[in-house]
Amino acid sequence: NEMHNAILTYLPYKSSFLFIDNISSLDMDGVTGDYTLRKDAFFYEDHFVNNPVTPGVIITEIMLQIGLVVLGVHLIIIENREAGVPLDEGSFPLLTTIDVSFFKMVFPGEKVIVTSKKKYFRFGKLKCLVEMHNDKGELVAKGIFSGIINNAVILKKAK
Repeated sequence: NEMHNAILTYLPYKSSFLFIDNISSLDMDGVTGDYTLRKDAFFYEDHFVNNPVTPGVIITEIMLQIGLVVLGVHLIIIENREAGVPLDEGSFPLLTTIDVSFFKMVFPGEKVIVTSKKKYFRFGKLKCLVEMHNDKGELVAKGIFSGIINNAVILKKAK
């Protein structure tokens, strides 16, 4: 997993907003990773008072980071290596559309596993089917995430 986790150094997040603990599998067609919600995370204090529940936006962000950003950065690195182009640090997916359904609540301290399957990647656009399960294997959320890879890479290749 150390090889897969090396991808995390390319991601555009600081530690306080990085919602990935481990990438367990990663290839051209998909990615699986996990994250354990910190009991002392800032968003639990007021959501909800005396009854902490993970906000849907945080669940969505975890799915986005593992399911779209990690896979997108991986695909860019592979494409650039094949084209002999150095990786541009500004190259990461910019979210364009998202459609998520929620099925279960996630509580502080829970571990979630995100699995993403690539639907397509062409002309800089990546679309994935992303699912999140809890440690018991229950479906927490699923959705379609689409992003456009920062144009710097595509423009370099076109020259």
